[in-house]
Amino acid sequence: MRVITGKCRGKKLATLEGLDTRPTTDMVKESVFSIIQFDVAGSKVLDLFAGSGQMGIEALSREADHCVFVDSNPEAIRIVKQNISDCKFVAQSRVLGMDSFEYLRVSKGGFDIVFIDPPYRQGLVEKALGFMGDQLNSGGIVVCEHEKELELTDSYDGIRLYKRYKYGKTAVTVFKAPQEDI
Repeated sequence: MRVITGKCRGKKLATLEGLDTRPTTDMVKESVFSIIQFDVAGSKVLDLFAGSGQMGIEALSREADHCVFVDSNPEAIRIVKQNISDCKFVAQSRVLGMDSFEYLRVSKGGFDIVFIDPPYRQGLVEKALGFMGDQLNSGGIVVCEHEKELELTDSYDGIRLYKRYKYGKTAVTVFKAPQEDI
């Protein structure tokens, strides 16, 4: 697993061992970042169910301003901290070892991009989407990685379906918050 482009292009990232963790493939990551490429620079990012932190780190490498990484697994938190340190993104990062839903309940939001990539087949994507309206800035984006069999509805908590993609056994569904007129 590596950073695809930006400041840390080609940098290898540490990953979690075991069957509970399924790192995003480079192909899926490249596809996701081609979808959101014009929204990353200057953004505030939330990497929920962070795992190794690769999605948030990729965003930081592409000039996102800040990323909050949340995962309840202590080993995941150790790996995220190692990866952001190796990439020299400590100052732009906040790493929280806590339940993702507890974080969503207490967070004040303010995110432009949220990555949701929980363990498959546990109903966690749908549950997390139910919190997104209060987390996103105007025009914010939510990128969900999930099993291809999961069909998400067209809207959750004020956000609307933007695009759906399938890559082998994986699907990516992108939602957007309404853009408020200033």
